[in-house]
Amino acid sequence: MSMRPLVLLPLLLLTACADSSSDVLPPAAADALVVDYDAADGTPAESWTLSCTGSVSGTHPEAQAACEHLRPLQDPFAPLPADRMCTEQYGGPQIARVSGTWAGDPVDLTLARSDGCHISQWEGLVPLVPVTEGAF
Repeated sequence: MSMRPLVLLPLLLLTACADSSSDVLPPAAADALVVDYDAADGTPAESWTLSCTGSVSGTHPEAQAACEHLRPLQDPFAPLPADRMCTEQYGGPQIARVSGTWAGDPVDLTLARSDGCHISQWEGLVPLVPVTEGAF
């Protein structure tokens, strides 16, 4: 009896498993984000996923509204210009980090409410990030 069939059988099983698992895994999404949010009020930080490619999915509490808001925006995750002039107001201690991909481009943006420009940037991304109360 030849050993060849015994060697090939595990390889065939591995190949079959690999092929079937690829049907279960979703394709890489062009609009897939992770939002890490810290209210900075003593409550645990939260993390949500959001996919706006095809049907809306993820753990984001307002997934549909977030996707509908983001889709028409030209460049929603553009960093603030370095030469900006901002009002000196404080909007709160909240912090959010948005990472992933949007329109096929990488996203890695940290949001804060530390001055007028950052507050405006934050509010421009609601409902992706939570609505916060006014300045302290």
